[in-house]
Amino acid sequence: MIMGSVDIRRKKKVALAKRCKQNRRVPVFVSVRTKRDVGDNPRRRHWRTRKLKLSKKKVLEM
Repeated sequence: MIMGSVDIRRKKKVALAKRCKQNRRVPVFVSVRTKRDVGDNPRRRHWRTRKLKLSKKKVLEM
């Protein structure tokens, strides 16, 4: 199946949006429910220090 450049850009945009949604703090109700045992998100990413590793192959698989 041959994909056009528009499809690749759309898939890349969706992949970046997913990563953006994942880069959030832990909700307050979770820390309240667990009595602060869960307080931080270990996968939290800063835009300048830790870059995303998105290749064309990974984007096409999504």
